[in-house]
Amino acid sequence: MIFAVYLVLSSLVLGVQLFLYQTQRIQFVEVNDTAKMHCSSTENLEGGGLKVFWYLRREGETLTCIKRCSDDQNVSKFACKHETHSSTLEISNVQKTESGIYYCAYKYSSYLIFGNGSTLIVGDSYTNSSWVMLLVPFPHGSQVNETANLACVIHGVSSPVHVSWSVSGELQEQGLTRSLKAKDGSLTLINHISVPIDTWTSGKNFTCEVKFNSSGTSVKKSTRYLLASSTAPARECSHYIVPLAAGAGLLLLLVSLSLVWTLCPSTLGFQPRISAPPASEEHQGGILYAHLDFDSRNRNGRTMQRSARGKSTKP
Repeated sequence: MIFAVYLVLSSLVLGVQLFLYQTQRIQFVEVNDTAKMHCSSTENLEGGGLKVFWYLRREGETLTCIKRCSDDQNVSKFACKHETHSSTLEISNVQKTESGIYYCAYKYSSYLIFGNGSTLIVGDSYTNSSWVMLLVPFPHGSQVNETANLACVIHGVSSPVHVSWSVSGELQEQGLTRSLKAKDGSLTLINHISVPIDTWTSGKNFTCEVKFNSSGTSVKKSTRYLLASSTAPARECSHYIVPLAAGAGLLLLLVSLSLVWTLCPSTLGFQPRISAPPASEEHQGGILYAHLDFDSRNRNGRTMQRSARGKSTKP
């Protein structure tokens, strides 16, 4: 994307109508084979090999010039072939370390005009730790910006892979890829696209397809927006609300009755239980005397007092 902006700005400043196109967006090549990268121009490439350059950007690295077509040295590895409106870079005995994105460039005055790039994948990028995961936006978070961002995460690959997106079978433009390089040299690639929120919520199928090599089966991950998925947790929780509320109400009722029973038993029609009065004690001559009072009622309801008193004895 940076190169496209640079291309537009340089064309506007210089008033040049020359554009470079690399129609072969992806190329799979086996190790030790020959790769051919094509670049076409809208105008005559004056000077041919004198003004054409080829750049390589490996994953996690900066752009590097690998071939000046005016330089005939190291022809056995990199070779330039020109026509009036095109230039071709041939890479013989290609290796996995030469995987990446190749850009053709044309020097106009003191400026460089770049092509849109071609991805070269050498050998098989798949490893034992490779996996693919599809990330989708939060059900309500994407509505803020009126766009939905989907990401395809490819973990544990040894070199670039080819990622394509389709919506209900219709091929979309390639997403933007960012890469992270681990200590062991493996790569984690994140390819994401942005679509209007109306497209995302339309219920269409979004598919991310990843190709690791030329002959292997691709890996596909698909998803779609489901309104029911965002409301399912709330519906599941609603099944537990009624029993929980009933249990809480019953517990509150039992606690209230316990408090009333303890503090105000008479309000429930019961008389409080009064313990018998304690026995009086007095000491006389080292012997303990106890005065025990008993309450008794006769049949007429009159109270009769009985007392028992111990007699003092002298030792």
